[in-house]
Amino acid sequence: MPRTLIVANRLPVTVRLRDGSPQLVQSIGGLASGMRTVHKAKESLWIGWPDDLSRLNDAQHAALKLKLADRRLVPVALSSEEVEGFYQSFSNGVLWPLFHYQLDRTTLDSRHWETYRAVNKKFAETVATVYEEGDQIWVHDYQLMLVPEMIRRSIPQANIGFFLHIPFPASEVFRMLPWRRDLLEGVLGADLVGFHSFSYVRYFSRAVQRILSMESRLNRISLPDREVQIGAFPMGIDAERFEKLATHAKTVTALDRILSGSGGRKIVLGVDRLDYTKGIPRRLLAFERLLERQPELVNKLRLIQVAVPSRGGVEPYRKVRRELEEIVGRINGRFGTPESVPIHYLHRSVTTHELVALYRAADVMLVTALRDGMNLVAKEFIASRIDNDGVLLLSEFTGASEELGEALQINPYDIETVADRINEALSMSTEERKARMRTLRQRVHARSTKRWAEAFLNALKRRSSAQAFKPAMLATSKGLIQRLQEITNPVLLLDYDGTLVPIKSVPELAQPDSELLRLLKLVATAMEVHIVSGRSRENLSDWLGALPLSLWAEHGASYRESQKATWTKTETPSWLPRIVALLEEFADYTPGALVEEKGVSVAWHYRAADNEFGERQAEELKRLLVEVVPGEQLDVMQGSKVIEVRPHGVHKGGVVEQVLLKVGNPKRIIAIGDDRTDEEMFAAVPAEGVTIHVGSSPSCATYRVVDNVEVRKLLKGLLVTS
Repeated sequence: MPRTLIVANRLPVTVRLRDGSPQLVQSIGGLASGMRTVHKAKESLWIGWPDDLSRLNDAQHAALKLKLADRRLVPVALSSEEVEGFYQSFSNGVLWPLFHYQLDRTTLDSRHWETYRAVNKKFAETVATVYEEGDQIWVHDYQLMLVPEMIRRSIPQANIGFFLHIPFPASEVFRMLPWRRDLLEGVLGADLVGFHSFSYVRYFSRAVQRILSMESRLNRISLPDREVQIGAFPMGIDAERFEKLATHAKTVTALDRILSGSGGRKIVLGVDRLDYTKGIPRRLLAFERLLERQPELVNKLRLIQVAVPSRGGVEPYRKVRRELEEIVGRINGRFGTPESVPIHYLHRSVTTHELVALYRAADVMLVTALRDGMNLVAKEFIASRIDNDGVLLLSEFTGASEELGEALQINPYDIETVADRINEALSMSTEERKARMRTLRQRVHARSTKRWAEAFLNALKRRSSAQAFKPAMLATSKGLIQRLQEITNPVLLLDYDGTLVPIKSVPELAQPDSELLRLLKLVATAMEVHIVSGRSRENLSDWLGALPLSLWAEHGASYRESQKATWTKTETPSWLPRIVALLEEFADYTPGALVEEKGVSVAWHYRAADNEFGERQAEELKRLLVEVVPGEQLDVMQGSKVIEVRPHGVHKGGVVEQVLLKVGNPKRIIAIGDDRTDEEMFAAVPAEGVTIHVGSSPSCATYRVVDNVEVRKLLKGLLVTS
């Protein structure tokens, strides 16, 4: 039975020694909690670092190995030096702050990059040792961004997913990383890449387009040999578990204790890991500002702040702890009374029952993260409110803010407005509080952890099926070359851009190199060759006119027989000046776009434009083109970052028909192309012919090759028996 291989930095357990025997204690945290249900429910293995095991002797190691295996846990052993370099220094010293926009805390030091790479390789190698055909591999988070591509190299057929649990930054920020290409290429080893929110999808897509110069749409990225799907999969919680906890006897006892201790004061609550991204200092300053403005609230209001210890050995975290303690002390000294202090600060972990009791007791929940991938605390608070009461103040810089619109949205950097929002929440009517909370609870219940995991894994499975249905890539094996060599007197129909040469951002830069010219001359001497391109007559004449082959320009609007001087061409349409004017107008307002006039057709190129803006402009342009010239006088075709406008009925399929009239035998036809316009050529080739698509996009062609380099290999293979 196919399994799911969960690959994460840590195993969902911590190893403890009790009476000389290793014991496994369940870990806390969003990833461990979120994936625990998946691991229990599915036939799966969990691969990760088990903790520092250097203190264990041989017998304890053997006992631990059995206990881990019993829970389907596969350890990746790391030395203390590897943990320091990979986890503390690079993952949490570089990636974590930069992805959370804490640029002043980011150390762009290359000393630990090689350790990060080496540890990622260890994880990938461990996956390879346990992998079985049909397994789904799900890699998690920023610590393992290189793992998908490393697995892909060792297991090319693997079905790999990657999920980033923290925010992905805007491309302008991500580009600061010296290792930006390596990290993107590492993630793109996956078949499916998931994020918590659509904004992260958009940032990742733009980074790929700008840094790797890959064709990137918002939901997919085209690689030479395949496509990678990207999407938003907002993570949920086990809402039913929190509902049950809310009525548990231990929770009710804790709740009574909190309420009696509050002395009738309203409770504002903050629950966070002690981390500089959570915005706790600014939260406290906003609370102080509220007490300054309304001193009558001093004895009527209490802020309970739980700060769960985290990474206490790292200086930035020690610094934020000192800062918090100083702020709490100052505010309590300023507003405290003999009866109470306004802030109760707890720097410790709390039990689950204590946590849910705090959620139930709170009148206002404050989530002021400066940047957060999702923030599950907000959802836990909502799920715990079985009374449909309480108000959630939620930072607009969390992934959860895109889902939880009924919460009061706040800018955590704006202390004055946060103070206003706390007061607004405290003054909100019962009817409004409950109306908002009911809607929030419905949404949190509908989007559980289980549903999140199933959505991702089902999408990964569909992605695997889609890749499996693609025609076999036989170009690098003997299979396809042998198939072509079986054809007697072959007739080649070859696209140019993307097929014989790489796509260039500026069309004039795609001139043929000397190696290609020599190869085409040899092939055209041995067999009949037609270049069927969207290029202008001038381009094809200048670049390929001296070769013994036939040229079809502008998708067949113009034709020049092999080494003849004259062209047969379609009459220039009367609408062309109006279309050119419109395209030039759009080019003026789309930086990076340009217009290419060809003769009877015209193209609007936007490969050098901003990816997202270029796509939007292209959609608007296509709509307007039909309005400018109504009826069936022209055809609008969208290719690879280009929109072409041509006379109606002129297309590459018509070229195939004309060649077939001359050749007679369809078995002689070999058509090779990469673009959407080439699909018309493939569709016109009878089943007896051979059609070959270049690249990973969907195609009706019989075969598929990776890129123009593989096309040249095919042409060389044809020369062997010609």
